[in-house]
Amino acid sequence: MVETAIENVAVAGEAEGLAVRRRRRRLGLGFWLPVAWIGLVVFGALTADLWPLPAPETIDFLKRAALPGTIGEIELAGQTELSEFRYLLGTDNVGRDILSRLVHGARVSLLIGLLSPLIGLLVGGALGVLAGYYRGRVESIVVASMDVILAFPALALLLAIAFYLGPSLPNLIFALGFLSVPASARVARANTLSLARREFVLAAKAMGASDLYILVREIVPNVLMPLLVFAMLLVAVLIVAEGTLSFLGLSVPPPTPSWGAMIEEGRELLDQAPHVTLIPAAAMCLTVLSFNLIGDRLRGLIDPRESRL
Repeated sequence: MVETAIENVAVAGEAEGLAVRRRRRRLGLGFWLPVAWIGLVVFGALTADLWPLPAPETIDFLKRAALPGTIGEIELAGQTELSEFRYLLGTDNVGRDILSRLVHGARVSLLIGLLSPLIGLLVGGALGVLAGYYRGRVESIVVASMDVILAFPALALLLAIAFYLGPSLPNLIFALGFLSVPASARVARANTLSLARREFVLAAKAMGASDLYILVREIVPNVLMPLLVFAMLLVAVLIVAEGTLSFLGLSVPPPTPSWGAMIEEGRELLDQAPHVTLIPAAAMCLTVLSFNLIGDRLRGLIDPRESRL
């Protein structure tokens, strides 16, 4: 009778494990719809120059703040005469095509949102792994350095870079990447601390494996997934940060389009032409929401506690 109970418990455990694995495989629309939107944004940014649209800085003085669907006359790329053109999303406050600026501005938002976290992951992830594995003096130095960066006012750093180096896309990417290092280091360190006590790491040490081998083969592959999930959330934060910095004049300088700059330029027309601000704001909102949903779903896949919910 006891053996039967044990077998029933084992079967129930296997069934529960199988159900958890099946739930992990079912990503659902909550994952694929955000992926589709991100894919559409990336595709638009990569092919922006191939679209039959006017250049993002081309101005139609007769169609300022025009509503979506308005028809105007403008000189298209490769032409010397005015041609009839329909502004599918309307024009901004000075008569520039919103759709053209939207797809070109996606490049800025994606570059900032993807390259800045990459800097944080590479630098912060490496420092966090070393601090969590070696502990002692190495950990003290890394933790103290990260605390200093966190304590330094981020806005003061951005103002100093803009003043001495000038506001530009590379400078902004570097500054935001530098500011994202401490958070990435903390995530990497926390995961390394738990992994360093796991059986497979202890077994590798007992077999005489070098520290480099253990870090590269045992620690880093297991830390990488939590860092990638954190990076998804960090991408969303930095895209919003670029939009915020545009209001302070610390983002990319004009005439380079960016979603944050488009929102800032249309704020004076919210009562007369709200679409000038709301359209780029909607694009930013959907992109940020998509990265958050993808990050949450990936976190659910690697966290068994959330997979049971």
